[in-house]
Amino acid sequence: MERTKILNLHSFYNGKIEIIPKCSVKGIDDFSVWYTPGVAEPCKKIKNKRELVYKYTNKANSVAIISDGSRVLGLGNIGAEASLPVMEGKALLFKYLGGVDAFPVCINTQNTDDIIQCVKWITPSFGGINLEDIESPKCFSILERLRKECEIPVWHDDQQGTAAVTLSALLNALKIVKKKREKVRILMLGAGAANIKITHLIIQAGFNADNIIVYDSKGSLNKNRNDLNSQKKVLANITNPKNFTGDIKDAISGCDILIALSKSGGDVVKKEWIKRMAKDAIVFACANPIPEIWPDDAKQAGARIVATGRSDFPNQVNNSLGFPAIFRGVLDVEAVVITDQMCIRASEAIANFAQKKGISEDYIIPAMDETGVFIEEAVAVATQAIKEKVAKIKLSKNKLYEKVSYRIKRAQKQLKILMKSGIIRNPRR
Repeated sequence: MERTKILNLHSFYNGKIEIIPKCSVKGIDDFSVWYTPGVAEPCKKIKNKRELVYKYTNKANSVAIISDGSRVLGLGNIGAEASLPVMEGKALLFKYLGGVDAFPVCINTQNTDDIIQCVKWITPSFGGINLEDIESPKCFSILERLRKECEIPVWHDDQQGTAAVTLSALLNALKIVKKKREKVRILMLGAGAANIKITHLIIQAGFNADNIIVYDSKGSLNKNRNDLNSQKKVLANITNPKNFTGDIKDAISGCDILIALSKSGGDVVKKEWIKRMAKDAIVFACANPIPEIWPDDAKQAGARIVATGRSDFPNQVNNSLGFPAIFRGVLDVEAVVITDQMCIRASEAIANFAQKKGISEDYIIPAMDETGVFIEEAVAVATQAIKEKVAKIKLSKNKLYEKVSYRIKRAQKQLKILMKSGIIRNPRR
């Protein structure tokens, strides 16, 4: 779509989200219940027992989307105000795909300690925190500290969300090429927040760390390098056991899988590199807005399965398949943390949903308009949270399906009604 049309649409609606009531208001007398003096009753209950805030308020369905605007999409450090359209879009996806009420909170500081303090101050209002578009490496320390210091689940979508969705696509790609996860050789191109977390998650999911080499802009992560931050040092110690330090074109020779989340540009990954890969190679070129190699070029060079982060090519690996459903599952059982095993269960649910429909080289992962995948995924996450004893509420699978389905379908039906009635206006094209 043309830039002018995109800007006109954002201007027409003055943004993408708003708050609407979900309680019945038949007349002015109802405000004596919903506001003063009646509202004092739930306030007193919560004062005596803090946990009742989940019963008497919307905290159990509220998520704050926190960003300092320091690493937004492919735009870089654009600041808090400029990041707001992205966070509003994220809130829209939260609601439409997961039935979650999410609120953009773009903060005017890029100081690590200030960000952490800000999030801690606002946690009474929310059931979960989604960190978004915060630059590496500070995103790691922010997530680590907040997970320890907050009483509600905190996650970083660029790490955990990307990892979960990537793993789901990878599982189905391997099924198509008939290769085993513990035997495949993998080259990770890029050592930012996303690829670092992907590497850790796939290892937990059964991929062999000895068969993985990670490259950043200066070469392979290996034990001889003294310029690595703490996160890269960990990877250097658990991957690349032969301490390979050579050129990437040699490292990729014979590899089964390339997972690239590095920098945008169709010639970042060379066709000659793909030609050196093993038969039936799998290539994930997921930089946005332009993948590291164009899908046609990768296939011409010998790749059998190619995925990107874009919706205009097959096999879009996009976080939107993950965070709405994962938080839906987390909130519905009031989980206190989002564990890696919960993310792996989400990955498996996404992969299984595609398998039921019939996977192929051009369909290894569901699309965003397949509502059923979000229901299956949310239930899997909630079930795992209960299993790990990090959930405050225990529900049967049948009850979870009922609760999750209602929330997601209600949000989508609500939007359709508002559009049909004209309350959401049809933009002038």
